[in-house]
Amino acid sequence: MNTILTADIGGTSSRFACFEIDSNGKLTMSAVQRLQTTDSSSFDNLLSNLRASDFPLKPEKADICVLAIAGPVEDSVRSAPPFISWDIDVSNAAGDYGLKKTILINDFVAQAYACHSSAGKTAKIIKPGNEVPHALTAVIGAGTALGKAVILSDDAGGFIAVPSEGGHASFPFVSGEECEFQKFLIKKLGDQYITWNKVVSGAGLSYIHEFLTGDAIAPAEVISLILPDTQTLQWASRFYGRACRDFALETLALGGVYISGGVAVRTPELVTHKAFKEEFIKSDTMGTILNGIPVRLINDHNAGLLGCAVLGSQHLIK
Repeated sequence: MNTILTADIGGTSSRFACFEIDSNGKLTMSAVQRLQTTDSSSFDNLLSNLRASDFPLKPEKADICVLAIAGPVEDSVRSAPPFISWDIDVSNAAGDYGLKKTILINDFVAQAYACHSSAGKTAKIIKPGNEVPHALTAVIGAGTALGKAVILSDDAGGFIAVPSEGGHASFPFVSGEECEFQKFLIKKLGDQYITWNKVVSGAGLSYIHEFLTGDAIAPAEVISLILPDTQTLQWASRFYGRACRDFALETLALGGVYISGGVAVRTPELVTHKAFKEEFIKSDTMGTILNGIPVRLINDHNAGLLGCAVLGSQHLIK
């Protein structure tokens, strides 16, 4: 029996899980631990906080560690995440941290691997469609920021997960009222241009609500106020639909779109509201293609951890 330590390190919080894999390749998750990323001054400090918790698996005892980080990853060992105050480098993980074997991946690469786990199999159908076998699949989701990845089939019957940093691209405002929202954000944030991360995210919920109502409140408070149907929900749902539509078109995701990430998991109304589907299929030229693309919501809170475990198991089985 081998053990896998997985981590989903986000800008706000980090979650760790212990998995066991038997001789048949079956994965079993035995424990989960949440820590505040902002409480740690470095990756080393984050590991120290994990060791000090009641988490049963010490990092150095794991046969492999697969770490997902909210940022671009270089050579599977280094990352300078944009929403975390410290960098991570596991090129010498054994010497620096006592870890046996370590893989560092982008957090949405982990979400992509999760599509091939129980999390993907139990995903909720948001919009039915006709999945094209072996076609590219898009994975997208909002949390602290907007994450994206794609899944490509390989020639051996497997798949490859490819990261993206599309959340940092410019958000397309398309109406006079939306342009007023753009001006509001530029003034409030002082940014040169507004990215998807600032609109389709937890913080984006707060900005939308403040623009529409004048109330500046935290995302959790917004969520408690926008149900069952408010203008804030309609705007946020429309923007989420636009994010998924544009990514589906950019990647020609005929294999479907998977939505993941904490915002939609906690508030599925963002993607089940009629404004989401209306925006997703809105196109003067590609409406037929978009109508045929299925959209699913991964509603498993442990999806990123499961995705890491899938990748870890592949490396242990080799």
